[in-house]
Amino acid sequence: MGGGDDYRSVAYFTNWGIYGRQYTPEKIPASKLTHILYAFADNRDDGTVVLTDPWSDTDKHYDGDSWNDVGKNLYGSLKQLNLAKKRNRNLKVMLSIGGWTYTNTAKHFDGPASTPEGRKRFADSCVQLIKDLGFDGIDLDWEYPQNPEQGEQLLLLIHAIRSAMDGYAETFASGDYSHHPSHHHHRGQKPHFELSIAAPAGKSNHQNLPLERLGQALDFINVMGYDYAGAWDSVAGHQANLYPSRSCPSCTPFSCQAVIDDYTAAGVAPHKLVLGMPLYGRTFTNTTGFGQPFQGVGEGSWEQGIWDYKVLPKPGATEHLDEETGASYSYDPNTQTLISYDTVEMARRKAAYIKEKHLGGAMWWELNGDREDEEGSLIANVVRELGGHDSHRIKKKDNWLLYPDSCYENLKSGFPNDS
Repeated sequence: MGGGDDYRSVAYFTNWGIYGRQYTPEKIPASKLTHILYAFADNRDDGTVVLTDPWSDTDKHYDGDSWNDVGKNLYGSLKQLNLAKKRNRNLKVMLSIGGWTYTNTAKHFDGPASTPEGRKRFADSCVQLIKDLGFDGIDLDWEYPQNPEQGEQLLLLIHAIRSAMDGYAETFASGDYSHHPSHHHHRGQKPHFELSIAAPAGKSNHQNLPLERLGQALDFINVMGYDYAGAWDSVAGHQANLYPSRSCPSCTPFSCQAVIDDYTAAGVAPHKLVLGMPLYGRTFTNTTGFGQPFQGVGEGSWEQGIWDYKVLPKPGATEHLDEETGASYSYDPNTQTLISYDTVEMARRKAAYIKEKHLGGAMWWELNGDREDEEGSLIANVVRELGGHDSHRIKKKDNWLLYPDSCYENLKSGFPNDS
Protein backbone atom coordinates (compact mmCIF):
# COMPACT_ATOMS: atom_id res chain seq x y z
CA MET A 1 0.00 0.00 0.00
CA GLY A 2 2.67 2.49 1.08
CA GLY A 3 2.05 6.08 0.10
CA GLY A 4 -1.22 5.43 -1.70
CA ASP A 5 -3.43 5.16 1.37
CA ASP A 6 -6.51 7.32 1.53
CA TYR A 7 -8.64 7.59 4.60
CA ARG A 8 -12.28 7.71 5.61
CA SER A 9 -13.37 10.33 8.10
CA VAL A 10 -16.56 9.03 9.74
CA ALA A 11 -18.69 10.58 12.50
CA TYR A 12 -21.98 9.83 14.21
CA PHE A 13 -24.73 12.45 14.23
CA THR A 14 -27.44 11.67 16.80
CA ASN A 15 -31.07 12.59 16.17
CA TRP A 16 -31.50 13.49 19.86
CA GLY A 17 -28.55 15.92 19.75
CA ILE A 18 -30.74 18.77 18.42
CA TYR A 19 -32.46 19.11 21.81
CA GLY A 20 -30.49 19.82 25.02
CA ARG A 21 -27.14 19.62 23.28
CA GLN A 22 -28.38 22.05 20.59
CA TYR A 23 -26.21 20.26 18.03
CA THR A 24 -28.04 20.96 14.78
CA PRO A 25 -26.89 19.91 11.30
CA GLU A 26 -25.33 23.25 10.35
CA LYS A 27 -22.69 22.68 13.06
CA ILE A 28 -21.36 19.52 11.33
CA PRO A 29 -17.83 20.00 9.86
CA ALA A 30 -19.14 18.49 6.61
CA SER A 31 -16.10 19.36 4.48
CA LYS A 32 -13.87 17.30 6.81
CA LEU A 33 -16.02 14.14 6.72
CA THR A 34 -16.44 11.37 4.16
CA HIS A 35 -19.33 9.74 6.07
CA ILE A 36 -21.99 10.80 8.55
CA LEU A 37 -23.67 7.93 10.39
CA TYR A 38 -27.18 9.10 11.27
CA ALA A 39 -28.10 7.50 14.60
CA PHE A 40 -30.24 5.66 15.39
CA ALA A 41 -33.02 3.92 13.55
CA ASP A 42 -34.77 0.98 15.25
CA ASN A 43 -36.68 -2.04 13.95
CA ARG A 44 -39.98 -3.70 14.72
CA ASP A 45 -40.32 -7.36 15.73
CA ASP A 46 -41.04 -8.34 12.11
CA GLY A 47 -37.77 -6.72 10.95
CA THR A 48 -39.17 -3.47 9.51
CA VAL A 49 -36.65 -0.67 10.08
CA VAL A 50 -38.20 2.57 11.36
CA LEU A 51 -37.06 6.09 12.17
CA THR A 52 -37.19 6.90 15.88
CA ASP A 53 -37.92 10.66 16.08
CA PRO A 54 -40.06 12.01 13.22
CA TRP A 55 -39.80 15.61 14.49
CA SER A 56 -35.99 15.58 14.49
CA ASP A 57 -35.61 13.31 11.44
CA THR A 58 -38.13 14.63 8.90
CA ASP A 59 -40.43 17.34 10.30
CA LYS A 60 -38.64 20.20 12.10
CA HIS A 61 -38.44 23.33 9.95
CA TYR A 62 -35.00 24.97 9.81
CA ASP A 63 -34.11 28.44 8.52
CA GLY A 64 -35.05 28.62 4.85
CA ASP A 65 -37.64 25.81 5.05
CA SER A 66 -40.94 26.89 3.55
CA TRP A 67 -44.30 26.31 5.25
CA ASN A 68 -46.11 26.55 1.88
CA ASP A 69 -44.48 23.78 -0.17
CA VAL A 70 -46.90 21.85 -2.33
CA GLY A 71 -47.31 18.11 -1.66
CA LYS A 72 -45.45 15.99 0.86
CA ASN A 73 -41.95 17.29 1.57
CA LEU A 74 -38.91 16.37 3.64
CA TYR A 75 -37.72 18.67 6.43
CA GLY A 76 -35.86 18.02 9.69
CA SER A 77 -32.24 16.93 10.03
CA LEU A 78 -32.49 14.66 6.99
CA LYS A 79 -33.35 17.53 4.64
CA GLN A 80 -30.40 19.48 6.05
CA LEU A 81 -28.08 16.50 5.50
CA ASN A 82 -29.29 16.10 1.92
CA LEU A 83 -28.50 19.79 1.31
CA ALA A 84 -25.06 19.24 2.87
CA LYS A 85 -24.54 16.38 0.37
CA LYS A 86 -25.27 18.78 -2.52
CA ARG A 87 -22.67 21.22 -1.20
CA ASN A 88 -20.08 18.54 -0.28
CA ARG A 89 -20.03 15.85 -2.96
CA ASN A 90 -17.57 13.70 -0.97
CA LEU A 91 -19.96 13.47 2.00
CA LYS A 92 -21.95 10.23 2.28
CA VAL A 93 -24.83 9.98 4.76
CA MET A 94 -25.60 6.49 6.06
CA LEU A 95 -28.49 5.41 8.26
CA SER A 96 -27.20 3.77 11.43
CA ILE A 97 -29.58 1.14 12.80
CA GLY A 98 -29.41 -0.26 16.32
CA GLY A 99 -27.14 1.04 19.04
CA TRP A 100 -26.93 0.02 22.69
CA THR A 101 -30.51 0.77 23.76
CA TYR A 102 -32.27 -0.99 20.88
CA THR A 103 -29.94 -3.96 20.43
CA ASN A 104 -28.42 -4.59 23.86
CA THR A 105 -31.12 -3.50 26.29
CA ALA A 106 -34.15 -4.28 24.08
CA LYS A 107 -32.51 -6.99 21.88
CA HIS A 108 -34.45 -5.85 18.78
CA PHE A 109 -32.04 -7.46 16.27
CA ASP A 110 -32.29 -10.94 17.81
CA GLY A 111 -35.65 -11.97 16.35
CA PRO A 112 -35.51 -10.62 12.78
CA ALA A 113 -31.84 -11.55 12.27
CA SER A 114 -32.64 -15.18 13.10
CA THR A 115 -35.07 -15.88 10.21
CA PRO A 116 -34.89 -15.48 6.42
CA GLU A 117 -38.23 -13.61 6.46
CA GLY A 118 -37.06 -11.21 9.16
CA ARG A 119 -33.79 -10.51 7.35
CA LYS A 120 -35.58 -9.93 4.04
CA ARG A 121 -38.06 -7.51 5.58
CA PHE A 122 -35.20 -5.72 7.35
CA ALA A 123 -33.23 -5.43 4.10
CA ASP A 124 -36.22 -4.35 1.99
CA SER A 125 -37.13 -1.67 4.51
CA CYS A 126 -33.50 -0.41 4.46
CA VAL A 127 -33.88 0.11 0.71
CA GLN A 128 -37.22 1.86 1.22
CA LEU A 129 -35.57 4.30 3.65
CA ILE A 130 -32.68 4.89 1.21
CA LYS A 131 -35.19 5.66 -1.59
CA ASP A 132 -37.35 7.92 0.54
CA LEU A 133 -34.72 9.78 2.57
CA GLY A 134 -31.63 10.07 0.38
CA PHE A 135 -29.16 7.87 2.25
CA ASP A 136 -25.89 6.58 0.72
CA GLY A 137 -25.99 3.32 2.64
CA ILE A 138 -26.59 1.53 5.93
CA ASP A 139 -24.57 1.11 9.14
CA LEU A 140 -25.50 -1.67 11.58
CA ASP A 141 -24.70 -1.33 15.25
CA TRP A 142 -25.47 -4.65 16.96
CA GLU A 143 -24.12 -4.57 20.54
CA TYR A 144 -23.45 -7.53 20.46
CA PRO A 145 -24.03 -10.92 18.89
CA GLN A 146 -23.86 -13.19 21.95
CA ASN A 147 -22.62 -16.41 20.32
CA PRO A 148 -21.19 -17.62 16.99
CA GLU A 149 -24.72 -18.43 15.77
CA GLN A 150 -25.76 -14.79 16.16
CA GLY A 151 -22.48 -13.79 14.50
CA GLU A 152 -23.53 -15.84 11.47
CA GLN A 153 -26.99 -14.24 11.58
CA LEU A 154 -25.37 -10.80 11.45
CA LEU A 155 -23.46 -11.89 8.34
CA LEU A 156 -26.66 -13.25 6.73
CA LEU A 157 -28.42 -9.96 7.52
CA ILE A 158 -25.55 -8.04 5.91
CA HIS A 159 -25.76 -10.24 2.79
CA ALA A 160 -29.52 -9.60 2.62
CA ILE A 161 -29.04 -5.81 2.86
CA ARG A 162 -26.18 -5.87 0.33
CA SER A 163 -28.33 -7.84 -2.12
CA ALA A 164 -31.36 -5.56 -1.67
CA MET A 165 -29.27 -2.39 -2.09
CA ASP A 166 -27.52 -3.76 -5.18
CA GLY A 167 -30.88 -4.72 -6.64
CA TYR A 168 -32.14 -1.17 -6.21
CA ALA A 169 -28.87 0.26 -7.62
CA GLU A 170 -29.41 -1.78 -10.79
CA THR A 171 -32.62 0.15 -11.54
CA PHE A 172 -30.45 3.20 -12.27
CA ALA A 173 -28.46 1.36 -14.94
CA SER A 174 -31.48 1.18 -17.23
CA GLY A 175 -33.61 4.15 -16.18
CA ASP A 176 -33.65 7.48 -17.97
CA TYR A 177 -33.39 10.33 -15.46
CA SER A 178 -32.28 12.98 -17.95
CA HIS A 179 -35.11 15.26 -16.76
CA HIS A 180 -33.78 15.16 -13.17
CA PRO A 181 -31.76 18.21 -11.99
CA SER A 182 -29.14 15.94 -10.38
CA HIS A 183 -28.83 13.80 -13.51
CA HIS A 184 -25.71 15.55 -14.79
CA HIS A 185 -23.87 14.39 -11.66
CA HIS A 186 -24.69 10.76 -12.36
CA ARG A 187 -24.97 10.34 -16.14
CA GLY A 188 -24.63 6.69 -17.06
CA GLN A 189 -23.76 5.71 -13.49
CA LYS A 190 -25.39 3.55 -10.88
CA PRO A 191 -24.87 4.00 -7.15
CA HIS A 192 -22.88 1.77 -4.85
CA PHE A 193 -24.72 2.04 -1.55
CA GLU A 194 -22.22 1.45 1.25
CA LEU A 195 -22.53 -0.93 4.18
CA SER A 196 -20.66 -0.74 7.48
CA ILE A 197 -20.93 -1.97 11.05
CA ALA A 198 -19.84 -0.72 14.45
CA ALA A 199 -17.67 -3.53 15.81
CA PRO A 200 -16.60 -4.43 19.36
CA ALA A 201 -13.07 -4.07 20.74
CA GLY A 202 -13.37 -6.81 23.36
CA LYS A 203 -12.40 -10.37 22.48
CA SER A 204 -15.37 -11.81 24.45
CA ASN A 205 -17.60 -10.03 21.91
CA HIS A 206 -15.63 -10.16 18.65
CA GLN A 207 -14.86 -13.88 19.04
CA ASN A 208 -18.54 -14.44 18.15
CA LEU A 209 -18.13 -12.72 14.77
CA PRO A 210 -17.01 -14.34 11.49
CA LEU A 211 -14.51 -11.50 11.08
CA GLU A 212 -12.88 -12.47 7.78
CA ARG A 213 -16.22 -12.96 5.99
CA LEU A 214 -17.61 -9.77 7.53
CA GLY A 215 -14.57 -7.90 6.22
CA GLN A 216 -15.25 -9.22 2.71
CA ALA A 217 -18.98 -8.39 2.82
CA LEU A 218 -18.69 -4.86 4.22
CA ASP A 219 -17.31 -1.63 2.77
CA PHE A 220 -15.73 -0.83 6.12
CA ILE A 221 -15.79 -1.75 9.82
CA ASN A 222 -15.89 0.93 12.51
CA VAL A 223 -13.99 -0.44 15.49
CA MET A 224 -15.34 1.04 18.73
CA GLY A 225 -12.05 2.17 20.21
CA TYR A 226 -13.52 3.61 23.40
CA ASP A 227 -15.32 2.65 26.62
CA TYR A 228 -12.46 0.25 27.42
CA ALA A 229 -12.87 1.27 31.08
CA GLY A 230 -15.64 2.88 33.10
CA ALA A 231 -18.03 2.84 36.04
CA TRP A 232 -18.38 -0.95 35.78
CA ASP A 233 -14.70 -1.54 36.71
CA SER A 234 -13.20 -1.92 40.18
CA VAL A 235 -10.15 0.28 39.45
CA ALA A 236 -9.65 3.42 37.32
CA GLY A 237 -8.55 2.61 33.77
CA HIS A 238 -7.87 4.09 30.34
CA GLN A 239 -10.95 4.16 28.09
CA ALA A 240 -9.31 4.59 24.64
CA ASN A 241 -5.61 3.66 24.90
CA LEU A 242 -3.59 2.56 21.90
CA TYR A 243 -1.42 0.00 23.73
CA PRO A 244 -1.65 -2.34 26.72
CA SER A 245 0.26 -1.26 29.82
CA ARG A 246 2.93 -3.72 30.93
CA SER A 247 3.64 -1.85 34.16
CA CYS A 248 -0.05 -1.72 35.14
CA PRO A 249 -2.20 -4.35 33.35
CA SER A 250 -5.30 -3.39 35.35
CA CYS A 251 -5.02 0.17 33.91
CA THR A 252 -5.70 -1.15 30.39
CA PRO A 253 -8.39 -3.87 30.26
CA PHE A 254 -8.41 -3.41 26.45
CA SER A 255 -6.35 -1.63 23.78
CA CYS A 256 -6.64 -0.50 20.17
CA GLN A 257 -3.50 -2.48 19.35
CA ALA A 258 -5.04 -5.74 20.61
CA VAL A 259 -8.27 -5.34 18.66
CA ILE A 260 -6.56 -4.27 15.41
CA ASP A 261 -4.16 -7.22 15.75
CA ASP A 262 -7.07 -9.61 16.40
CA TYR A 263 -9.09 -8.40 13.41
CA THR A 264 -6.17 -8.43 10.98
CA ALA A 265 -4.99 -11.84 12.26
CA ALA A 266 -8.52 -13.10 11.56
CA GLY A 267 -8.14 -12.01 7.93
CA VAL A 268 -9.71 -8.52 7.82
CA ALA A 269 -7.86 -6.19 5.45
CA PRO A 270 -6.43 -3.22 7.42
CA HIS A 271 -7.90 -0.69 4.95
CA LYS A 272 -11.38 -1.94 5.89
CA LEU A 273 -10.79 -1.07 9.58
CA VAL A 274 -11.74 2.42 10.70
CA LEU A 275 -10.47 3.33 14.18
CA GLY A 276 -13.19 4.75 16.40
CA MET A 277 -12.29 7.49 18.88
CA PRO A 278 -14.25 9.21 21.66
CA LEU A 279 -15.29 12.86 21.68
CA TYR A 280 -15.94 12.57 25.41
CA GLY A 281 -14.16 11.65 28.63
CA ARG A 282 -14.96 9.01 31.24
CA THR A 283 -14.56 10.05 34.88
CA PHE A 284 -13.32 8.22 37.97
CA THR A 285 -13.81 10.10 41.27
CA ASN A 286 -12.14 9.67 44.65
CA THR A 287 -9.12 7.92 43.19
CA THR A 288 -5.37 8.40 43.45
CA GLY A 289 -4.78 7.28 39.86
CA PHE A 290 -4.92 4.54 37.25
CA GLY A 291 -5.04 1.01 38.58
CA GLN A 292 -6.32 2.37 41.90
CA PRO A 293 -9.80 1.98 43.40
CA PHE A 294 -12.32 4.78 42.84
CA GLN A 295 -15.68 5.73 44.30
CA GLY A 296 -18.33 6.87 41.84
CA VAL A 297 -18.04 8.77 38.57
CA GLY A 298 -19.54 12.14 39.53
CA GLU A 299 -21.42 14.54 37.31
CA GLY A 300 -21.34 14.73 33.52
CA SER A 301 -22.43 16.81 30.53
CA TRP A 302 -25.54 14.74 29.76
CA GLU A 303 -25.14 11.59 31.82
CA GLN A 304 -23.18 10.84 34.95
CA GLY A 305 -19.44 10.35 34.58
CA ILE A 306 -19.28 11.37 30.90
CA TRP A 307 -18.06 14.83 29.90
CA ASP A 308 -18.05 16.23 26.34
CA TYR A 309 -14.48 16.71 25.14
CA LYS A 310 -15.25 20.38 24.43
CA VAL A 311 -15.56 21.16 28.19
CA LEU A 312 -12.30 19.36 29.14
CA PRO A 313 -10.01 19.74 30.96
CA LYS A 314 -12.13 20.90 33.90
CA PRO A 315 -10.84 23.90 35.90
CA GLY A 316 -8.11 22.80 38.31
CA ALA A 317 -7.21 19.66 36.35
CA THR A 318 -3.92 19.08 34.51
CA GLU A 319 -3.67 17.13 31.25
CA HIS A 320 -1.12 14.31 30.93
CA LEU A 321 0.11 12.02 28.19
CA ASP A 322 1.01 8.43 29.05
CA GLU A 323 3.65 7.29 26.55
CA GLU A 324 3.55 3.61 27.47
CA THR A 325 -0.20 3.15 26.94
CA GLY A 326 -0.65 5.73 24.19
CA ALA A 327 -3.32 7.55 26.15
CA SER A 328 -4.09 10.98 27.57
CA TYR A 329 -6.07 12.06 30.61
CA SER A 330 -6.57 14.82 33.14
CA TYR A 331 -6.18 14.67 36.91
CA ASP A 332 -7.15 17.05 39.68
CA PRO A 333 -5.30 16.09 42.91
CA ASN A 334 -7.49 18.39 45.01
CA THR A 335 -10.74 16.67 44.06
CA GLN A 336 -9.04 13.32 43.27
CA THR A 337 -10.82 13.25 39.91
CA LEU A 338 -9.39 11.37 36.93
CA ILE A 339 -10.86 11.78 33.42
CA SER A 340 -9.80 9.53 30.53
CA TYR A 341 -10.10 11.16 27.07
CA ASP A 342 -8.17 12.06 23.93
CA THR A 343 -6.41 15.42 23.85
CA VAL A 344 -5.33 17.08 20.58
CA GLU A 345 -1.83 15.63 20.96
CA MET A 346 -3.24 12.13 21.57
CA ALA A 347 -5.64 12.41 18.63
CA ARG A 348 -2.71 13.33 16.38
CA ARG A 349 -0.83 10.24 17.62
CA LYS A 350 -3.85 8.10 16.78
CA ALA A 351 -3.80 9.57 13.27
CA ALA A 352 -0.12 8.60 13.02
CA TYR A 353 -1.09 5.09 14.20
CA ILE A 354 -3.79 4.88 11.49
CA LYS A 355 -1.14 5.78 8.89
CA GLU A 356 1.46 3.41 10.33
CA LYS A 357 -0.98 0.47 10.29
CA HIS A 358 -2.52 1.41 6.90
CA LEU A 359 -5.98 1.44 8.47
CA GLY A 360 -9.07 2.71 6.67
CA GLY A 361 -9.47 5.96 8.57
CA ALA A 362 -10.98 7.49 11.69
CA MET A 363 -14.45 7.44 13.26
CA TRP A 364 -15.90 9.52 16.10
CA TRP A 365 -18.69 9.07 18.62
CA GLU A 366 -20.22 11.60 18.46
CA LEU A 367 -20.11 14.96 16.69
CA ASN A 368 -21.65 17.06 19.45
CA GLY A 369 -18.68 16.50 21.79
CA ASP A 370 -16.02 18.15 19.60
CA ARG A 371 -14.80 21.75 19.78
CA GLU A 372 -15.76 24.08 16.98
CA ASP A 373 -12.40 25.89 16.64
CA GLU A 374 -9.88 24.40 14.20
CA GLU A 375 -7.02 24.27 16.75
CA GLY A 376 -9.06 22.52 19.41
CA SER A 377 -11.17 20.24 17.22
CA LEU A 378 -10.08 16.59 17.41
CA ILE A 379 -11.70 15.89 14.03
CA ALA A 380 -9.88 18.80 12.37
CA ASN A 381 -6.53 17.77 13.87
CA VAL A 382 -6.85 14.13 12.84
CA VAL A 383 -7.98 14.99 9.31
CA ARG A 384 -5.04 17.39 8.97
CA GLU A 385 -2.62 14.77 10.30
CA LEU A 386 -3.99 12.19 7.84
CA GLY A 387 -3.19 14.62 5.01
CA GLY A 388 -6.80 15.54 4.44
CA HIS A 389 -6.74 19.27 5.22
CA ASP A 390 -6.42 19.94 1.48
CA SER A 391 -8.33 16.67 0.96
CA HIS A 392 -5.74 14.87 -1.21
CA ARG A 393 -5.42 11.95 1.22
CA ILE A 394 -9.08 11.72 2.19
CA LYS A 395 -10.93 8.96 0.34
CA LYS A 396 -12.61 10.37 -2.77
CA LYS A 397 -15.98 8.93 -3.67
CA ASP A 398 -18.93 11.03 -4.74
CA ASN A 399 -22.19 10.68 -2.91
CA TRP A 400 -25.44 9.91 -4.74
CA LEU A 401 -28.01 12.67 -5.33
CA LEU A 402 -30.63 10.95 -7.47
CA TYR A 403 -33.69 9.77 -5.52
CA PRO A 404 -36.51 9.64 -8.10
CA ASP A 405 -38.51 7.13 -6.05
CA SER A 406 -38.74 9.21 -2.87
CA CYS A 407 -42.14 9.79 -1.27
CA TYR A 408 -41.00 13.38 -0.68
CA GLU A 409 -41.50 15.88 -3.53
CA ASN A 410 -38.49 18.08 -2.72
CA LEU A 411 -35.99 15.20 -2.44
CA LYS A 412 -37.48 13.54 -5.53
CA SER A 413 -36.83 16.68 -7.57
CA GLY A 414 -33.38 17.34 -6.08
CA PHE A 415 -34.32 20.30 -3.81
CA PRO A 416 -34.54 22.81 -6.67
CA ASN A 417 -35.70 25.62 -4.32
CA ASP A 418 -32.91 25.21 -1.79
CA SER A 419 -29.34 26.37 -2.05
